[in-house]
Order: sequence, then structure tokens, then C-alpha cells
Amino acid sequence: MQKRPLGPSGLDIAPLVFGGNVFGWTADEATSFALLDAFVDAGFNAIDTADAYSRWVPGHEGGESETIIGRWLKARGRRDEVAILTKVGSDMGQGHNDLSPGWIERAVEASLRRLQTDRIDLYQAHWPDPRTPQEETLRAFDRLVQAGKVRAIGVSNHDADQVRQALDISAREGLAAYAAIQPHYNLYSRATFEGPLQDLAVEKGLGVITYFSLESGFLTGKYRTGADVAGTSREGMLKDKFDERGVRVLAVLDAVARRNEAAPAQVALAWLLAQPGVTAPIVSATSTTQLAEVLKAADLTLSDQDLAELSQAGAV
Repeated sequence: MQKRPLGPSGLDIAPLVFGGNVFGWTADEATSFALLDAFVDAGFNAIDTADAYSRWVPGHEGGESETIIGRWLKARGRRDEVAILTKVGSDMGQGHNDLSPGWIERAVEASLRRLQTDRIDLYQAHWPDPRTPQEETLRAFDRLVQAGKVRAIGVSNHDADQVRQALDISAREGLAAYAAIQPHYNLYSRATFEGPLQDLAVEKGLGVITYFSLESGFLTGKYRTGADVAGTSREGMLKDKFDERGVRVLAVLDAVARRNEAAPAQVALAWLLAQPGVTAPIVSATSTTQLAEVLKAADLTLSDQDLAELSQAGAV
């Protein structure tokens, strides 16, 4: 498996990252173990999670995903084969996003304990915290890097101005700097990354891991009209996407998929992999059969014509 450098983090990762939000939610522990086994056996090595996964489930407190990953790491003894990417900063009961030094210091210990490891490969600021100056957050992260508890740091859901400010602070103060960003980006949702944030990532050589890479299932080919999602758990997320542009994206996605004898999801991911700055999309699955199909995207190379047609279809 050809690996890609994740910006200046020192980490080399395969071109698809497993999204661990399903662990302990839509995938129980046994299924999660099977998914992780299949993912790593196929040559992939990066697993993304967060301390807040999966607080949205009734009865959950957060940390469920990290706990299952930790049990898998202990049971399989494969810690050195994988890069563990997790996040801090989501509301874990405080009532607000929190990137304060005190919270980061407590949260990292909890994540390390749940993950049953002595280091986190990429520790990411999950959401902006307007209450905490970025310099304070970066100093807290720098202490973790100096202590060897974190190998590299990254940032998710921050805009270009916030990331540039953080990079400037790190350079000025001699602190650990964000090596990777994690934006919401895919063939349909373009404005969340394209423009200033993508330009900055390319300029600074940052790693880019995209989430919602298939737009919550919209780009899998499973749904064709708004009627297909009516009454399903995805209705709220997808019903507004069947506009003129969304229908056009699906039509071109189908055409390119047929031309390449591939599934629409594989084409959507291959398009992402070809975009400037993108290191690896995050993908997820709840069965090994589903996972095997998704992972084929890493071997799919689209033609310039394919890429141009897809980009034009999804242009805002």
C-alpha cells in the first residue's frame, strides 16, 4: 500500500482513514474488531476517532469509540502498525467547546487511558473555542508533544484565518504547529474546503484528512431522490441535497462509475484523492463487506476527463 506523508507530522498514512465514530454506536464491539482487523489486513493504517464519540447516543457519555479501539489494540497487539488520530475540544458535559489548557491536560489522560496506549499519533483540536486564546491551546499541545504523549497536532473545523493565525503563533513562539487539518469536504460540499483553506493547506504543506467524504451517504448511489430518504434516519441530513446541483452530481457520478466499472462511492473517494492538498478521506463502514467495497477506491485512478466532469457537476 502506497502511503502518503501527513503533512509535516512525521506520519505516513495509507490513502483512506477509518472513521471510528461507528464504534460502540452502529457497530458493536465484535463488529468493530472485525472491521479494524479487515482494515489493517488490507494495508491501511490510520484510525480516526474523538473523545466525544459517541455522546449523541442516549446513555453514552463519550469515549465509547476510543474504548473499543483501545481494547482492540490490546487484544491484537498491533499498536505499532497503526496511527491513532483522536480529537479534543468538543463539549463533554461542560456546556461548550473547550480547548483550555486545563481541559486538554485532563482530556488527553482520559483518551490515553481509554486507548490503552502511551501516545497519540495525531491529537486534533475538534472545534474552535472562542473562550480560549489560540496561544494558550497551542502551549498546552506543545507540552504534550514535549512530554511524548502526542507525536503531532492537528485541527478540525477551523477556517483559514484561524489556522493561519495558529501557524503564525507557533512559528513566533517556537511551539508545536498544526501539521494537519480535517475539513468537511466532498464532491457535493465544496465551499467548506475549497478557497482560502485549501490554498493555505497547499501553501504550508499541511496534511488534509476529509470527513463526511461521502456526504452522509448521499454520494454512495443508494439514494436517487428525496423520496428515497423520506422516513429514514438520514432524511434530516439529506433531504435538501436533492436540488438541481445535487441531482446533477449524482447523474455524473453514475456515468463516471459506469465508465470505470466502479461503484459511485469509489468514484467519489477517488475524486477526493485527486484534489490538491488532500492526503486521505475518512471512510466508515458497519460491515466487512461494505468496507471491502469502499477500500477499492484507493486503487481507482480517474482520467482527467472524469475528474473534470465531476468537478464541473459539483461546482457551486
